[in-house]
Amino acid sequence: MSAGRLSIVSDLPEPEVERCLALLAGEQFAVLDPGPFGGWSLTDSGRSVDDEALGKQLDALGSRHPIHDCYQRFLGLNPTLLEICSDWQMLTVGNAPILNDHTDADYDARVLSRLIRVDTSAQDLLTEMASLLDRFGIYRRRLSAALEQAIAGSHSHVADSLDSYHMVWFQLHEDLLTTLGISRHEERERSP
Repeated sequence: MSAGRLSIVSDLPEPEVERCLALLAGEQFAVLDPGPFGGWSLTDSGRSVDDEALGKQLDALGSRHPIHDCYQRFLGLNPTLLEICSDWQMLTVGNAPILNDHTDADYDARVLSRLIRVDTSAQDLLTEMASLLDRFGIYRRRLSAALEQAIAGSHSHVADSLDSYHMVWFQLHEDLLTTLGISRHEERERSP
């Protein structure tokens, strides 16, 4: 991920992000891939240090169980959000799924109405999470911004851009997994 994208995702000024990246690279915790699809990423040792630090932070704040409870509630919302994103991108005409060209304003309004309802629950959940770990407040602001853009007519802000509701939701999901030390594989095995 570029320093500019990391600035947006972290809600930090880009010069601060660049300073942190230089420090992480100096410790060999992050590396820059200069290729056309490259960007900054954590090294294996960087990921290990990050995982350890996140675990210690949770335990020091006594937040492990409350964050895990929030994660469980997030998982309850996740299938609905994924269905909304799918419905935003595709619709069914007759029995055939087709790409949503967004010419049916009533259909789009119904899907956005569902997204607004999920967002209300997500905002409540993130308010609670941010009271436990400040950084989760960033997701509240980013999800709100994506929803506002979608409501204003930017179709890509539901599921088709780096700043879309779906992309921010995905990043929140990854953050929760990393924070709690749960792999995607473990998550799949635990789901009913």
